[in-house]
Amino acid sequence: MPRTLEGQITMEKTPSYFVTKEAPRRIHSMSRDTKLIVVVRNPVTRAISDYTQTLSKNPSIPSFQALAFKNLSTGLIDTSWSAVRIGIYAKHLDNWLQYFPLSKFLFVSGERLVSDPAGEMGRVQDFLGLQRVVTDKHFYFNETKGFPCLKKPEGGSKPRCLGKSKGRPHPKIDGQVVQRLREFYRPFNMKFYQMTGQDFGWD
Repeated sequence: MPRTLEGQITMEKTPSYFVTKEAPRRIHSMSRDTKLIVVVRNPVTRAISDYTQTLSKNPSIPSFQALAFKNLSTGLIDTSWSAVRIGIYAKHLDNWLQYFPLSKFLFVSGERLVSDPAGEMGRVQDFLGLQRVVTDKHFYFNETKGFPCLKKPEGGSKPRCLGKSKGRPHPKIDGQVVQRLREFYRPFNMKFYQMTGQDFGWD
């Protein structure tokens, strides 16, 4: 990490930190004052999105349900598959809470980032102790992508939207497969809501 001068905030984003066992200890030994922002979304949608991304790079991979289940007839979920494992947020948070108190975390809803980007960005700015500069006037909804885009300052270049890998259509997944995954995640989601004091409304 670069040195941070008085009045500066240094940010680094790597999604895999949240699910990497060694990350909390390493970050804590670097700086116990680190503030942690975790963006989460419905773990079922997240798993399908992860699969969609892998599928775009490797069209010959097995079907979603073949990877998600150890045994389809018994409905046994394969938690060794990373697309499924990542969404067990309560388990990962448990690991982090051994090193950082809950007050060092801000949990951002991926769904609300889409439906109310200014609201979620307001929470981020408050958490970081920043003046609220980014507001709803900085966003517009891009119908084609299904995501909000960031407007550039007046006289700036064209608006900044998420890259082409974002907002692509998901493959059709059997309804029973989705339902079984919802049931699998429900107790973990409830525990996560309890741990964070936030109901993300996934159930």
